[in-house]
Order: sequence, then structure tokens, then C-alpha cells
Amino acid sequence: MHRLIIALGLFISLPAHAADPLHTDGDKYKVRFENDRVRVLEYSDKPGDRTHQHRHPPFVLYAVVSFKRKLVLPDGKELLREFKAGDVMWSDAQAHIGMNVGETPTQVIMIEMK
Repeated sequence: MHRLIIALGLFISLPAHAADPLHTDGDKYKVRFENDRVRVLEYSDKPGDRTHQHRHPPFVLYAVVSFKRKLVLPDGKELLREFKAGDVMWSDAQAHIGMNVGETPTQVIMIEMK
């Protein structure tokens, strides 16, 4: 019980930019698999959609389809990302807001490390 209270205290004290994407954008993220080492998420959206600010631990991303996104980092820096279907990338942990700025839906599989 004591550990639960400490864990809840840490979660409540996290800044908004550190929120889990399942809490901020549960309509776009779905858990496909989870164990004590990884969490596999499926993400999908439509052109013009955006996420709330959230965080990811280190992850591997697999692009199911081709798409174009803009990421806004907590310091305001903007990154433009374009993926082709089948592209795979590694990312260190990050917090961001994501925006679909292309003409196609985004659909990816993310494997988050624990």
C-alpha cells in the first residue's frame, strides 16, 4: 500500500508534458501488447489531427503507411518528419505534441522500452 501511495504521488506531480499518451489521446493510441519489458502501441490519426502534449520512453517506430507529421517539443522546437510505409526508426525518450500535416492518415506501431 505504501508503494502505491508513493507511486500515485509521483504520477500526480508529473508536469502535463509528461503525461502518458493513453491518457492524453486514448482515441488515437491503443495497446496491442504489454509485458514487463515493452509496451506495443498502435497509433492512428487523420490529416489535420493533433495530439495533446505527452511523453514516450525510448521506442522503436514502424510506419505502416506513408505520412507527414510535425512534432513540437516542450521547448517550442518544431521537427518535420516524413515516413514511407515500412520505415523503421529509433528514438530516445521524448515529450511532444504531434500534428498530422500531410494529406494521408498516420498509422504506426510503436514499441516502447520499459
